[in-house]
Amino acid sequence: MENELKDIPVELETRDWLSEWYRPLFKGGWHAPIVLVEGKVVGQGGALNRGVLTQAVVEQHAKRVAISGNHVFGKETCPHCVRAKSHLERAGIDYSYRDVIAEPLDLYEMLARVKPIIGPKTPVTVPQIWINCEYVGGADQLAAIVHEQVEPNPDRGKCSISPSAA
Repeated sequence: MENELKDIPVELETRDWLSEWYRPLFKGGWHAPIVLVEGKVVGQGGALNRGVLTQAVVEQHAKRVAISGNHVFGKETCPHCVRAKSHLERAGIDYSYRDVIAEPLDLYEMLARVKPIIGPKTPVTVPQIWINCEYVGGADQLAAIVHEQVEPNPDRGKCSISPSAA
């Protein structure tokens, strides 16, 4: 798990099942092995999915440690991500680009930080941007902050199955 949780301090505690079998019952766990993250059962009774464990650890870390600096979470092929990076470069603002496709840790961190802001049922799109530790939103919201004009795009928000205008 060194790669998945790099730069996140993790304290691992193992307990003897035979002498402490009853402790996880209070948390809803009863099938060994039981994995808890901050008192919440994230896996029991079989092989643990590394992604589930990584996401649970990153979510807890994001709750404890505020984001610092300027960050753009995005993906290489996203035109809105490219536009956001261009806005920042033209404004002379240093930032850290976090590719959520190339680095799963960046995806988990973005989700852990943005879901409490936008709501659990709202779909997450990219880019997701933080400037001076404050959540901005996407490329359009960033353009307003750096005083750049956003060109109207009649195809924005449409996909290949959207009805065409007649």
